[in-house]
Amino acid sequence: MTTGRYAPSPSGRMHLGNLLCCLLAWLSAKSKGGQVLLRIEDLDAQRCPRVYADAIVDDLAWLGLAADGPCPPVYQSERSAIYRQYYDKLAARGLTYPCFCSRSQLHAASAPHRSDGQVVYAGTCRGLTPAQAAEKAKTKAPAWRVRVPDEEIAFVDGHLGPYAENLARDCGDFYLRRADGVFAYQLAVVVDDALMGVTEVVRGADLLSSTPRQLWLYRELGLTPPAFYHLPLLLDHQGRRLSKRDGDQSLEHLRARYAPEEIVGKLAFAAGLQAAPRPAAPADLARTFDWAQVPKHDIFLPENLF
Repeated sequence: MTTGRYAPSPSGRMHLGNLLCCLLAWLSAKSKGGQVLLRIEDLDAQRCPRVYADAIVDDLAWLGLAADGPCPPVYQSERSAIYRQYYDKLAARGLTYPCFCSRSQLHAASAPHRSDGQVVYAGTCRGLTPAQAAEKAKTKAPAWRVRVPDEEIAFVDGHLGPYAENLARDCGDFYLRRADGVFAYQLAVVVDDALMGVTEVVRGADLLSSTPRQLWLYRELGLTPPAFYHLPLLLDHQGRRLSKRDGDQSLEHLRARYAPEEIVGKLAFAAGLQAAPRPAAPADLARTFDWAQVPKHDIFLPENLF
């Protein structure tokens, strides 16, 4: 069975971009006769109060996009012991090392950058001896990185097509664990999707570049990766990315103005799934859903659509 998932971060109420991702994840799985699970990505529990997680569960049900999995859903903040087991597997092979670099050092002019502005770690702490690391740890708690090989990881995205990155050149050694002990997104998402039996991941194109490093982690941990579908970003009519800080575009405000079928229909229109912004139920859209209908470029919300 096809198993998709929602994996929202409850740092605020969902906005239209979050909703579009949830809608397409639901439609993609349901159009194949599958199911959709819900995972709350609250690794940083201080930034993700449970009240927002509860609101997400309620909002999805109100929209007709209720998850099929367990209720309450899976919370990453409760799974640190599981992440530790898989982190320890990498550490036992000598693939992890402590990093003491400050934010300013990471963004220093000498550090290489990707074309999209993402800093590629220069490996400053990669060669520290145990004695040097122990000395630095007396005054600063380290974060922990994983050593990546000079290897190209390629895959074919279900929507955007072929994509590849050289881990050493385009990514660099990346974080697995923060200095405060919180495990990083890259490790947690791989472990969770594998253990939850997820077979397809639908998420925004801003996470496309994360996929090669995650595929490498799947391989190194002996886990089976899902298929990936990256959807274009949803922008406002002026080309700005939507944010949870934009209150008028949050579901909290939209629920007061529209019926659920109206919101779903407008999003389906913006995503190319129907020719007009007429009300629509998710179950009806699933009968004709095809990824070929969805644009591959950024989606601009028409002015006054909402």
